[in-house]
Amino acid sequence: MCGRYYFSVDLLDGIRELVEPGDWKLELGLLEKDMHPGDVAPVITIREDTARGNAERGNTERGNESQAPVFLGIRKMRWGFEAPGGKGLVFNARSESVLEKRMFRDSVSHRRAAVPVSWFYEWNQNKEKYTFTREDGQVLFLAGFYSKYEDGDHFVILTTQANQSMAPVHSRMPLVLERNQVRDWIMDGDGFRQGLQGPVSMSSRRCFEYASGPRPPFPRLSYTAPVSVLT
Repeated sequence: MCGRYYFSVDLLDGIRELVEPGDWKLELGLLEKDMHPGDVAPVITIREDTARGNAERGNTERGNESQAPVFLGIRKMRWGFEAPGGKGLVFNARSESVLEKRMFRDSVSHRRAAVPVSWFYEWNQNKEKYTFTREDGQVLFLAGFYSKYEDGDHFVILTTQANQSMAPVHSRMPLVLERNQVRDWIMDGDGFRQGLQGPVSMSSRRCFEYASGPRPPFPRLSYTAPVSVLT
């Protein structure tokens, strides 16, 4: 699962090339902190003005891109869907079964997003905290989707079965996108389904490192297994 993550302003340049000029300077106060379910966080998805214009032309966020150019941008969203009966928040969804769940099916089919993070945290069975980051120090892009609520858009992060990097700590991990996969994940109306099948190996052999403690630069343990990505 993924129940807490961090984004540092030091990595803002890592997302600039993905979004439209003038749309990448995020509110710094929103970023330099741990993000918990219920917090408002920056999310990469279709620009709101683009989505609105397409809807007016009859091209909703349902994968029809033929009539007008579509641009990606940063939108602030709240982390977590309201649980049935109003009992808490649902902030993760299993990639293997997300299309079978009525709560998620429409959103993941039509309103996908990528969540940029610096690192995320996980706890093992002994409640020991670990920090996961990319070995190369670049931004992690977590696959997600969102839905519309009265107080604004809410997003959920997809998870998949843990690979060798993550398995010693937890059986689940976020579904991680490579930078060059972010646009296709958000825009491809049908191709995204292939990525929900589970983790695959990266030919570049980039990997996670993880460490006990609050920050990741000097991990005590490292694994050479690649991260989980979409094809």
